[in-house]
Amino acid sequence: MEPAGRRHTPPRGCSVLRDARLNKDLAFTLEERQQLNIHGLLPPCFISQDIQVLRVLKNCERLNSDFDRYLLLMDLQDRNEKLFYRVLMSDIEKFMPIVYTPTVGLACQQYSLIFLKPRGLFISINDRGHIASILNAWPEDVIKAVVVTDGERILGLGDLGSNGMGIPVGKLALYTACGGMNPRECLPVTLDVGTENEELLKDPLYIGLRQRRVRGPEYDAFLDEFMVAVSSKYGMDCLIQFEDFANVNAFRLLNKYRNQYCTFNDDIQGTASVAVAGILAALRITKNKLSDQTILFQGAGEASLGIAHLIVMAMEKEGFPKEKAIKKIWLVDSKGLIVKGRAALTKEKEEFAHEHKEMKNLEDIVQEIKPTALIGAAAISGAFSEQILKDMAAFNERPIIFALSNPTSKAECTAEQCYKATQVIAQEVSDKHLAEGRLYPPLNIIRDISLKIAVKIVEDAYQEKTATIYPEPPNKEAFVCSQMYSTDYDQILP
Repeated sequence: MEPAGRRHTPPRGCSVLRDARLNKDLAFTLEERQQLNIHGLLPPCFISQDIQVLRVLKNCERLNSDFDRYLLLMDLQDRNEKLFYRVLMSDIEKFMPIVYTPTVGLACQQYSLIFLKPRGLFISINDRGHIASILNAWPEDVIKAVVVTDGERILGLGDLGSNGMGIPVGKLALYTACGGMNPRECLPVTLDVGTENEELLKDPLYIGLRQRRVRGPEYDAFLDEFMVAVSSKYGMDCLIQFEDFANVNAFRLLNKYRNQYCTFNDDIQGTASVAVAGILAALRITKNKLSDQTILFQGAGEASLGIAHLIVMAMEKEGFPKEKAIKKIWLVDSKGLIVKGRAALTKEKEEFAHEHKEMKNLEDIVQEIKPTALIGAAAISGAFSEQILKDMAAFNERPIIFALSNPTSKAECTAEQCYKATQVIAQEVSDKHLAEGRLYPPLNIIRDISLKIAVKIVEDAYQEKTATIYPEPPNKEAFVCSQMYSTDYDQILP
């Protein structure tokens, strides 16, 4: 046992340079180089972090594709963590599409090929019975956020099995860059229960289990053990975020765990919050209420149903009855308009089934329903045809059209197509942004927005007596800022 009062001795020599969380590359001072025994292991020059960022930016510019830039950035994350996040934050609008959608989709498809250094925890169905010991392999004892996937429905790309690890890794990188979370307190997890992807099962490079997906009671027991193990090790207030699970599991797991653990499903609830915020911002342009809208969804999966449920809640907040709010929402799935009496409707879809004749063609459905808002979340590229966009503009002076499917190759239409066909142009969206045609604040101020949201949550927590930190900080903004991750290099020497 380490004697009481002994300081933790930092690593020395090559091990410092190999630790991404300590490595500063050429920003180590002369004193640090000498005392850490790395003098001579680095060229005899001293380069600030700002100049290091410039070097990375220049290297990014000389590459020919975002996929190559993704590989460069992932290598940087493995080598110098602080510099990686400083680069992301230097131009978040430029780098977010590289470290997450759409480029991360291609990265997941190629994950077995580009796999060099493992990131996160891979827990397979064969680990049942000792998941707790697998968690003990992770080097950090304090974890506040876990993003977990089973790889069955990665973006709009389908079942990618263990190759889906790029999603939780990328999502947590954004939580640090955009929200200020400490990366040491974030854990990406892939639960490997097999895959139905024939190409992966035949691929000798595939990094996951070569077997069909385990389903039923064995799958549920595996998930139960995982939830218990994570909460036991990291505490009941550790967030467990579900990401890219297939519809068949996503809704029931959310309903099963939501009142038992600190958990949410990003595809159902996270997408919904962002989409509804966009609709509310749009209403500041159209100058009417949410309950005045008729909303048509192309898609009836996790995203669409999550948004639909949140819209109903928002309409209720306006004083609109729930039964009437539900009737304002129409959904279209792969078999056409969801109506009462149609065969093989799930419980989730049944709630939004209305009395109407069956229809299959989206153009005909749009002309029949005449929605004020059209939302696409079915990953069907080009689903919003020029005719549909023109019809939306004919029905409405200011139509609301959201093509939400990702990656970009699966989007229902491009912004340019929408603008040309329709001639169309939340609280944190300024009037200036609305005048520019924005429904969301620009990405380059996302950290400021994250801070404001966090402060509001802290205020609400103390007001509702659900806060866990006392005494109550008098300056909530200063308190939140003190918790946010800094990309400044740490002082390693005592």
